[in-house]
Amino acid sequence: MMHGRLFGGLLARELETEHGDEQFHFARLTVDLFRSARLDPVRTTSTRVRDGRRIRVADAEVRAGDSVVARASAVLLRRGAHPAGTVVETQPWDAPRPEDLPGPRERTQGWIPPFDTWMLDAHNEPCADLGAGTARRAWLRDRHPLLAGEPVSPFVRAALAADFASPLANYGADGLEYINADYTLTLSRLPISEEIGLESTGHVSDDGVAAAECTMHDTAGPIGFCTVTAVSNASSH
Repeated sequence: MMHGRLFGGLLARELETEHGDEQFHFARLTVDLFRSARLDPVRTTSTRVRDGRRIRVADAEVRAGDSVVARASAVLLRRGAHPAGTVVETQPWDAPRPEDLPGPRERTQGWIPPFDTWMLDAHNEPCADLGAGTARRAWLRDRHPLLAGEPVSPFVRAALAADFASPLANYGADGLEYINADYTLTLSRLPISEEIGLESTGHVSDDGVAAAECTMHDTAGPIGFCTVTAVSNASSH
């Protein structure tokens, strides 16, 4: 089956290709993941919903055959003068950079991920896996292009990394406790490094439904947030 992160990456690429503009910044991307798809060809389409002076809104879909398997909406905001006033800002995290850590982990419980990951516990010590239940920080770096022969743009790189917010926030002592149904990525700026960091900063759950959030970083500092909703992965369900 196709991994959900690929849907997010393809949707981000479609939106950026068809609706991107140097004067506008992709401030929000919401990806709905509601149907699986086999490793068969898929196609993307998009629609401009609103084109205003300071805001642009667009929707996109991924189709496998005749079925929509994922969709996204994006909000683009016009870049402009920064306010002179001061607002309390999220501070850079104290996680060591990937170049200061041992090499990325090679597998995840038998699965070899197609991207580099460095897992860190609450004390910034490298973790072997999420299964320890203490890993709440991670660096990610894609090793492969999303489309053959095409470099991965900073926006697409952020969309791919954002899917990792769910396992980072929803992994428990007994494994992945919840499966995400969507994620919303909000960015004040695009990442400037190939490595993107995520830190789980909130998780609540009731009656088999969870909501969680992660703060996202690049090697220069915080860039935005990712929130996810997820449903119980208990075998009885």
